[in-house]
Amino acid sequence: MKLLSRIQAEGGAEWLARAATQCLIDEARLSPKPGLVDSRGNGAHHDLSLALMERSAHSLTPTFQALAQQSWQRPADVALRQTIGRLGREGERQMMAATGGVNTHRGAIWALGLLVSAVAMLGGAGHAQQIANVAAELAKLPDPAAPKVFSKGLRATHRYRVPGAREEAQQAFPHVMRHALPQLRLSRLNGGSETHARLDALMAIMTSLSDTCVLSRAGLEGLEAMQAGAHAVLSAGGSASPQGQAALAELDRRMLALNASPGGAADLLAATLFLDRIETPYIAN
Repeated sequence: MKLLSRIQAEGGAEWLARAATQCLIDEARLSPKPGLVDSRGNGAHHDLSLALMERSAHSLTPTFQALAQQSWQRPADVALRQTIGRLGREGERQMMAATGGVNTHRGAIWALGLLVSAVAMLGGAGHAQQIANVAAELAKLPDPAAPKVFSKGLRATHRYRVPGAREEAQQAFPHVMRHALPQLRLSRLNGGSETHARLDALMAIMTSLSDTCVLSRAGLEGLEAMQAGAHAVLSAGGSASPQGQAALAELDRRMLALNASPGGAADLLAATLFLDRIETPYIAN
């Protein structure tokens, strides 16, 4: 069954919302992730847990469904951008209520929210690059109602003069399209398990992303350690090889020692899994 007919058969907005939610859960459960919450523990976080991440993901399902419903076969214009912004902020409030005020998925609401909306705008059709391009059109449009507040991520982009989540979306998610998605599929072709393929995709993002979560917590030292460590994992043959596993364990130790957590990379991994699921909806989890 083609994706379009499957989405229509299962109720387009509902299917997209479930898919986005499941990708957040898949990202959270993936282990071992350096410095991040996973099935082993809380990583570099004291206020997060896997149970909290999963609760947060489920709280966002209605938001993703509303985004898909409001965006279905609509063109990219300021009116839609404002609607998406409003729904995203409402979703953030729902997330905060579900987590007791802990920011679990603010960045993911932005990335996945745009991608869910973009798929819906295309009527459930389109391939990953088309979806990313439409999401970029949305991200470039103004939202006058957006609060003029500097988040930790925005402060990091200004302090270190690096692109952040906004620029990643406006550029059609280059770390997803040029790095993570090709690596995910290459690792599968090379015989890696789904877990190893997803870990390799995360490493591919981390090799070059200016992760503002890491910058906020550990500065340039943390960012350089993240990028070099991820590159070492892939250079050693990826997470499926013994050398790659050793390099991944060393990267995890380094991230924990620096109190660094690559949350921006995690958000983009969830976006990668979503686009992969859209193109290959029957992939095994």
